[in-house]
Amino acid sequence: MNRLIANRGLLQIFFALQLVVGIMFIFNYMVYKNSISGIYEKVTENNRMVIRNIIQSFDASFTSINNLMFNIHALPYGQIVDSSGQQDMEKVLLLEDSLARMVSTMDYVENAIITYDYKLAITPNGSSSMEALFDRKYTNLKYNSMFWQNFIRSEHDFTVFPADTYSEIDSTVKKELIVAVDSSRLRMSNKKLMVLIDVNKLLSSIDLKGMIPGASLIVLDANRNLVLSTEKDLDLVEILNDVYFNPSSEASVKRENFEYNFYKSDYNGFIYINKLPYKFQNIGSVTNANQWIMYGAIVLAVLLSVLLSIYLYRPVKNIVQLLGGSNLKGNDFVKIQSGIVKIQRENESLRSQMHLVDSEIQRGVFLQTLDGLPHSREYEMQMQNHYADLFQRRYFMMAAIHLIPVDNREQQEWSIEDITERLRSEVTGELEHVVVFHEEHLRFLLLISVDIPAERKKLLKKLDHCIRQAEETGLRSFRLQGCISRVFESKISNCREAYQDVRNGFQYRDVNGNVHLIDTEKISFVTDIYFPLQKIEKLSNCLMTGKQDEAMDIVNEVIEENSGKHVHHHQLVHMAQTMFLVMLKQADTSEENRYELFRMETEMMQRLREAYSVDQVREALMEGLRRIMAMRNVDSKSKLNPAFISQYIELHYMENLYLDHMAEVLDTSSKYFSNYFKKTFGVNYVEYLNKVRLSHAREYLRNSDLSIAEIGEKTGYTNSSTFTTTFKKYCGVSPSEYRKKAAE
Repeated sequence: MNRLIANRGLLQIFFALQLVVGIMFIFNYMVYKNSISGIYEKVTENNRMVIRNIIQSFDASFTSINNLMFNIHALPYGQIVDSSGQQDMEKVLLLEDSLARMVSTMDYVENAIITYDYKLAITPNGSSSMEALFDRKYTNLKYNSMFWQNFIRSEHDFTVFPADTYSEIDSTVKKELIVAVDSSRLRMSNKKLMVLIDVNKLLSSIDLKGMIPGASLIVLDANRNLVLSTEKDLDLVEILNDVYFNPSSEASVKRENFEYNFYKSDYNGFIYINKLPYKFQNIGSVTNANQWIMYGAIVLAVLLSVLLSIYLYRPVKNIVQLLGGSNLKGNDFVKIQSGIVKIQRENESLRSQMHLVDSEIQRGVFLQTLDGLPHSREYEMQMQNHYADLFQRRYFMMAAIHLIPVDNREQQEWSIEDITERLRSEVTGELEHVVVFHEEHLRFLLLISVDIPAERKKLLKKLDHCIRQAEETGLRSFRLQGCISRVFESKISNCREAYQDVRNGFQYRDVNGNVHLIDTEKISFVTDIYFPLQKIEKLSNCLMTGKQDEAMDIVNEVIEENSGKHVHHHQLVHMAQTMFLVMLKQADTSEENRYELFRMETEMMQRLREAYSVDQVREALMEGLRRIMAMRNVDSKSKLNPAFISQYIELHYMENLYLDHMAEVLDTSSKYFSNYFKKTFGVNYVEYLNKVRLSHAREYLRNSDLSIAEIGEKTGYTNSSTFTTTFKKYCGVSPSEYRKKAAE
């Protein structure tokens, strides 16, 4: 136990719990100090709302009494005596029936009385004399029949007499009644009216149960005469003297342990007094009990802290060890926090890696659907798992976007992931259902979901706007060009066809087209291609003879002619590659240049394939031409180069290579060329030319089915007899015999 107490980790837990206990004590003390008064204020506020509702109910009741009197005055018969001075009982009975109907809807009305001569009292229950009514049925020591007769005869306003006890002679039944007498100053008829109100029923209809316990309600008329009180023997003289009433405000007075709230009715000027306790009873005992509860809770909390410190010590140490912080110095809770932060970082990194893996799996599955090869059943099931991610609507379109670097310096700062994310953010801002994949290099594929094929035109405009926007904002260091396919049904098997659609769109685009988005449905096929063989042969001759400017003019002419014919991009690229291969034959093929030629051919072919415009194709060809010319090392002072002469004869042996023609090509005289050739090659020019021609003729005889005459024509002999004679002279046998022996 001593070892545990001496351990710092245990003390850390204990003091941490003590801090919680201290905070709890502060809040409990604040609640203890403020709870009683707070509850009292809340209760009194609710009581004020209840009193206002009660006042409205009283006003509604007195309004009903006034309406009852108005309706009674509206009844017929200003007099009930006939011409002989006798009571007309028919009229009396009709008045009784009318009163009964009116009073029946008002439960708290005990009785309604009509009198004309201050003697006969007409009520809903029958007619009798005023003496019989108020001296026998409703007897009161203060208010008898004589009082009521005299009061009715006098001039008075509408008067409400305070609630008092009325009883019936020879009966123990007593009732608390309020008597309301109609005004005699403003007469609407000859009727004098009195309404008796049952206090208990009136209070039942108003419902005083919502008032705070111990509170009471007093009602005064406009002249401060008592009308009704729920508390007996209440002296309000001193309290009323201290209050000045403003019709638009309320008043409040505190006396001893009670608070008196005064309210004035806007309807009839009645004054309502709500008496309620200023403090709760037995508040001292409640306070002492709360103190003991608070102190007991603190003691129990301290004991619980000790037990929890001992109980939690070992689990906390185990958690620290699991988080790898047991060898570190410092607070155990700080170690736990550091371990949790570390785990959160690792989880975040793992989530990022898993997201990247999922994206790559989805990309790999999608790209393999484009290869057009059959796949295993397991792989097809895996593709089906990604179906919902790829196809979100019934139809789809595929789009390809190629990025062409404009600023190589800025391009080096971009990663493929950054470009993919930028492109995805641009297109998803305009297109609702689109998936973006990186295909290869700077090429991207988009799957755009479509509800109906008729939406294609609208989506095409949106995609074109996205490409332009991305080129101007997020991807300024690139030029973007896209191509969009037709609309296909959302099936994995249709992806290959859609992919081929966009590939063909890029290949068959107009070389002069400067649009950002190519529509595959608007591509028209072009067959009128300009590829002059004479110009190509002349290009080869220009390279042989070192005429670089003339060779460049030929290249530029072929490019411009095809550009004017609006040929397809792939057609222009193929022509450019063919022209480059023709030019490459004129390069120096010596052993030391062999690797350089291979590297140049690979580089130029790739550059032509990746060229996106006519200018890029032209620039690539011009650069290739200059590099080939640089490798030839032609002597500008003399074109009598043995390599050039032998290569020229090898390329043009099928033509009429007269001595004069060769001299013209080499800018020299026939005699000088003949002497130079024999001195350099050891044989005369004609003999060398025949050997080259016959070498190719033997190849034709061994490997083709051409006739002797056709072979002679292809190897530069104008007629078959000359070819046969020359062949037999140099080979010892005729061409037909040579073919026969070669076949054996």
